[in-house]
Amino acid sequence: MASPFPIPLNALRAIEIVARRGALAPAAEELGVTVGAVSQHLRRAEERLGVELFERTPLGLRPLPALQQVLPQLSSGFTALADGLKALRAADESVLNVTVGSVFASRWLIWRVHKFTALSGIEVRLTVTGAMLDLGRADIDCGIRYGHGDWPGVETTLIGGRDFQPVAAPDLLAKFEGVDLGRMPVIEDRTSMLDWPLWLNAMELDPQTKFSGPVYSDASLAFDAAISGQGLLLAADMMSADAVSDGRLVRPFEYAVEGPSGYFLATAKGRRETRALRTFRDWLAAEVPASANGYVAQLNAKKPPP
Repeated sequence: MASPFPIPLNALRAIEIVARRGALAPAAEELGVTVGAVSQHLRRAEERLGVELFERTPLGLRPLPALQQVLPQLSSGFTALADGLKALRAADESVLNVTVGSVFASRWLIWRVHKFTALSGIEVRLTVTGAMLDLGRADIDCGIRYGHGDWPGVETTLIGGRDFQPVAAPDLLAKFEGVDLGRMPVIEDRTSMLDWPLWLNAMELDPQTKFSGPVYSDASLAFDAAISGQGLLLAADMMSADAVSDGRLVRPFEYAVEGPSGYFLATAKGRRETRALRTFRDWLAAEVPASANGYVAQLNAKKPPP
């Protein structure tokens, strides 16, 4: 009987990774082989299948239509295999591996994750990175990503974070005796997807207003800069709530605008939803609305009256 796999599974895996990432190096890293070995996998697979799979371009390898058509099946198939292996190894349902960006981790999740563990008995292990890691990896159960929620090969659930507005330190506002957008420094976060013109339009202000101030390429540092009084910062209400509730930041305009981006819980398409993942999803759905006024406000609400 002829084998249903005319090429080795490792070669199939190499094809799937290169097709998604557009380069040989990510496949080499994940498979634990050299870039040359991955190149050989692709060449031999094309010879055995009798079809060319990739277009070699100056910008990388692009899957040709024949491969592009079956790529979703390959990706979901490898995700299902990874989940099956986890089940065979009796994967620990008391651990959830989450990849998340630095702002969500430092400004919101790290202050609340202990509550989730106490309620559920599930330990959350965070991989904090600005890179968009492959959610199909066996060592990642889910991710929290900021954007429009339309990433290929990913299923998403909106968490929140669409409302945004400027924030500033009280000392900065006192120094300028109020808010003067023409004179005050404005912090530029080069990683941010928030839109000053959208907010200015909603306020019936000139969307072409030019700002000057410190520039950062790390969103968490931009938050720290705002707290230290370096300038106004455009921030998602969800991320600024704690600093506002404890007085480190204020919202001088008290006018939030809803943008097209938000925070999403993301999983690879085809991934089995474990008990740990389902419990985390349900907890986020309840905790995010409850945290709208900030963590400090929540703690104060629980204190007995004097």
